[in-house]
Amino acid sequence: MNQFIKVALVAPLLIGGTAHQLFAQEEGADEATKNVTLDKKYETEINALSKRPAVQTAFKYFTELEPQTKKDLILLTEIPSPPFKEVERSKKYAAMMKEAGADSVWIDKVNNVLAKRKGKSGKKTVIVEAHLDTVFPAGTDVKVKQKGDTLYAPGVGDDTRGLTAVLAVLKGMERAKIETDADVIFVGAVGEEGLGDLRGVKNLFMPGGPKIDSYIAVDGHGIDGITHRGLGSHRYRITFKGPGGHSYGAFGIVNPHGALGKAIYYFTTEADKFTKEGVKTTYSVSVVGGGTSVNAIPYESWMEVDMRSESPEKLNGVDALLQAAVQRALKEENAIKRRGPDLTVTVKLVGDRPSGRIEPTVPLVQRAMAVSKYLQAEPVLSVGSTNANIPISKGVPSVTIGSGGTGGGAHSLNEWWLNDKGTLGLQRILLVLLAEAGPAN
Repeated sequence: MNQFIKVALVAPLLIGGTAHQLFAQEEGADEATKNVTLDKKYETEINALSKRPAVQTAFKYFTELEPQTKKDLILLTEIPSPPFKEVERSKKYAAMMKEAGADSVWIDKVNNVLAKRKGKSGKKTVIVEAHLDTVFPAGTDVKVKQKGDTLYAPGVGDDTRGLTAVLAVLKGMERAKIETDADVIFVGAVGEEGLGDLRGVKNLFMPGGPKIDSYIAVDGHGIDGITHRGLGSHRYRITFKGPGGHSYGAFGIVNPHGALGKAIYYFTTEADKFTKEGVKTTYSVSVVGGGTSVNAIPYESWMEVDMRSESPEKLNGVDALLQAAVQRALKEENAIKRRGPDLTVTVKLVGDRPSGRIEPTVPLVQRAMAVSKYLQAEPVLSVGSTNANIPISKGVPSVTIGSGGTGGGAHSLNEWWLNDKGTLGLQRILLVLLAEAGPAN
């Protein structure tokens, strides 16, 4: 009979915080995960792995490697990687992976970097991934500035630190000659942020891609957070269009702003009722635009809407309310016109992140929890929107974990990262990976 240890899961206090950890704080600290149990056998497994001479050699090497890991972090941070423009960072990261000793390295059709390390049997494939893109547009100053021991730059933590952590783990495995039973593919993925819509990981799971048995995403900092539930989202750009004209001379034609205003009102009124009960579900009319002049009836009016839930049913439900509100507004605006053509509307899905969950009893989640305990941290289970959403939605055992150290200001120009026991993050990634991939002997 297995013995269990209770794990109290309480969201961490943060200063700034990365997107992954903010989800742990704001969305992950719910009653569903506060009394999850950790099976003692996984603690035993992790303790045994940590005592292997090769693993201890890798741990020691992580410390010796810290000056180079810092240089790698600065180098990669200063290569701009805006959404959909990750190619230069991809090329450099691929070269670094090749130099680190991967058996084969390639860049796929969407500019993901894949570095394969062959396992003894290769019957299983484990992915270890961090994302290449940042939220910052082209032209952003990404020069790293150091104040004391703290590094400041847009993207330095989210997720460039993750990239360097994954790279360092590969280097450590090579130096210590750690062999696994499963194949391991280290990935630098594109398209995690914003309208990138997880396109990099979606491509990994397309037909013809590698068979993936376990997925470890590295995003955020610290050694306690474990995202095992995918926060799904639907994002739309909705555009009402009419002929436009002079505010006086063309009066009586359809007005796209009128329709947009009605759509927002009808949607938010019904969505407010719908989201008051059940699994947390959110909605936001986030950006609006249109119009040319105070004395002109606009020819178009548009909005971008974000909806999120870890429940597919609730997400689809609030989505249906948006669609109904748009059509009602269109019909009513056309009904009051006095002349001219009808108003039209286009509803474009610009973001579709699937939701789902991996149960805390699944070995990968248990192993991630056990590693946090081994490193003297209390594991924090959470829901979040990360690259792990895709494998989670497909039922592939998946977690997102941090890369060590501490940081804050994610998605801001003042983003920072501090190497506060950062090597513990590398130890964590290695132990979770080795437990999933299995030692070769």
